[in-house]
Amino acid sequence: MRTVGVEEELLLVDPESGEPQALSAAVLARAARCEQAEQEPVFQKELHNQMVEFATHPQSRMGELAEELVRIRGEAARHAKEAGCAVAALATSPLAVRPSVSIGRRYRWMADQFGIATREQIVCGCHVHVAVDSDEEGVAVLDRIRPWLPVLMALSANSPFWQGRETGYSSYRRRVWLRWPSAGPTELFGPADNYHRRVADMVATGTILDEAMVYFDARLSARYPTVEVRVADVCLHADTAVLVAILVRGLVETAARAWAAGKEPVDHSISLLRLADWQAARSGLTGHLVHPLTMRHASAESVVRDLLEHVGDALADSGDLERARASCAALLRDGNGSQVQREVWERTGSLREVVSSCVRHTQA
Repeated sequence: MRTVGVEEELLLVDPESGEPQALSAAVLARAARCEQAEQEPVFQKELHNQMVEFATHPQSRMGELAEELVRIRGEAARHAKEAGCAVAALATSPLAVRPSVSIGRRYRWMADQFGIATREQIVCGCHVHVAVDSDEEGVAVLDRIRPWLPVLMALSANSPFWQGRETGYSSYRRRVWLRWPSAGPTELFGPADNYHRRVADMVATGTILDEAMVYFDARLSARYPTVEVRVADVCLHADTAVLVAILVRGLVETAARAWAAGKEPVDHSISLLRLADWQAARSGLTGHLVHPLTMRHASAESVVRDLLEHVGDALADSGDLERARASCAALLRDGNGSQVQREVWERTGSLREVVSSCVRHTQA
């Protein structure tokens, strides 16, 4: 069974005002004192001082992944409290923020190169790594999962506010993220050599610093033998992050089986994929999506149902099908993070209350 790892970025906020706080160094220092026995630190700094990132270990069983996510979120909350702040699984800050770029050569280079796009890029995502057997298999997977990635974004959407304003988007993080010149959907690559040549050519332009700055929606990891899917907002609830991980593994396994059987990928243009991406960011689960196969409007419920059918055999084999069905049904019934945030806003009229609510949900 393929292993899965999850990376989450969390926002550091004032527990009273809800405003983001540039306290990542203090939080990471406290975490480091508790991680001396770890081979690799669980918590790491991010582009901005108002954020921290953590990564789970590779897991085969989703129950164990869920337990680890909840445990590490709890540790993050404890370290943050000791540093005088709180953690919130918010993909963007509802309240206005003046981002503070972290110290380091890489981040200074990004600030100089990309200007305001770097300074404003205070967004939190959820990245899922799934093991692949080879680069050839990995690139074949990338070619075959492309049209389904916007559905994952719709499920995870958790960023309706930006700089104190309602955006009209379910995932405004996505619109901000696409300011990076290397971000977004990709064309079909074919053989793995084509993928590596494309990445090398992108780096050779001098526009980006290195391979790690190739921000494709899904890519081969530069560090691990995995496919890394990067479209999801950080999820308000840990259960939703687990659902995204289940679906990503299902997509990877389904795509790998299709490649092994000689089935060609669907050749949707990047123009259509961008429209599907925009629609998912705009409406999330509250309206229509662009169907991954037909590239026509379809209800969110029908698209989610078809995603589950698409990966159904893989999820049944891993024992995750019923859990995925139940989680999708709950999201469609109760709403994703974006809908939860909007409900609090409509009920209280207070963005501070939105943040406070999300702090509680993060640790639930």
